[in-house]
Amino acid sequence: MKIFYAVQATGNGHISRAMELLPHLKKYGEVDIFLSGSNSTLPLNAPVAFRSQGLSLQYTCHGSLNYLRTLKQINFKRIRKEASDLPLKKYDLVLNDFEPITSLACKLKDIPSIHFGHQASFTTNKTPRPSKKNRIGEWILKNYASGTCNVGLHFNSYDDFIEPPVIKSEIWIADVVDKGHITVYLPSYCDKELITIFLRMKDIRFEIFSRQAKKIFCIDNISLLPVNKSSFNKSLISCRGIITSAGFETPSEALYLNKKLLVIPIKGQYEQLCNAAALRKMGIKVLDRINHVFYKEVAQWLLSSQPDNIIQFKPTVEIVDALVRTAYINQTKFL
Repeated sequence: MKIFYAVQATGNGHISRAMELLPHLKKYGEVDIFLSGSNSTLPLNAPVAFRSQGLSLQYTCHGSLNYLRTLKQINFKRIRKEASDLPLKKYDLVLNDFEPITSLACKLKDIPSIHFGHQASFTTNKTPRPSKKNRIGEWILKNYASGTCNVGLHFNSYDDFIEPPVIKSEIWIADVVDKGHITVYLPSYCDKELITIFLRMKDIRFEIFSRQAKKIFCIDNISLLPVNKSSFNKSLISCRGIITSAGFETPSEALYLNKKLLVIPIKGQYEQLCNAAALRKMGIKVLDRINHVFYKEVAQWLLSSQPDNIIQFKPTVEIVDALVRTAYINQTKFL
């Protein structure tokens, strides 16, 4: 079987998941990767057959999306041409992890595909949403990328096509310890803002992973580190807790490791507001923003209890098996 695997590179979560899935997908056939997007900081340690700038989200330094910069980098003519040029007809299985160019190409060429990943779970209204829905956000979640059928990933099985999160092998087999520090990953903030925020909490050690940092920088109670898979895993496995945005992969890994979790959704990113709503229902500490009493919130969070074992995780091989089963059942073109 020849597999076309479209990977969204607007964030590190999609890259991390792809690296975990690839060895299992290759057991079913030859895999060609299409990497789309330009603002991830993790490398994809695998050959890439097709590459595109894609549609990339841009951020401010203060915890929100930069709408103007995001819109300016969109070139619809280029996107249409790239979609037309993708040679999808020679593949037996098109697997799309929330990638819009592949989605458009499949529609133009009438080719079936599987929409796979966290965003695919939002095709059902059973998946948690914030109390106030956003029409534009809902439209983007359901139309930015789509497939003939869906295999979603989420914290719980809100519908029958939703699987649990994919957990990296290094995290799955980790010997968990507590060395007392707090791991921080807030990619929508810049270094200056992060240092200012966390420097005032002198009695807490923070390991802050930065999208700007090129080398390790230490000041008082803060270590500022470049985003690196190995160092981030090490920090997460040995931390007391993690403060991060309301993405999907990092909160999932924290919960798998039974680490204390505090999430701050990126302002203007509707998917993160949905994730925050789901995590709140699960008893996880969620803040809408960082403000002048943030240090008090952190102190209270560290003293509070958190429910554990709240997700029914599965080994990655079982999730990939379910994905291929879906291809057999739903896609007459596949095998």
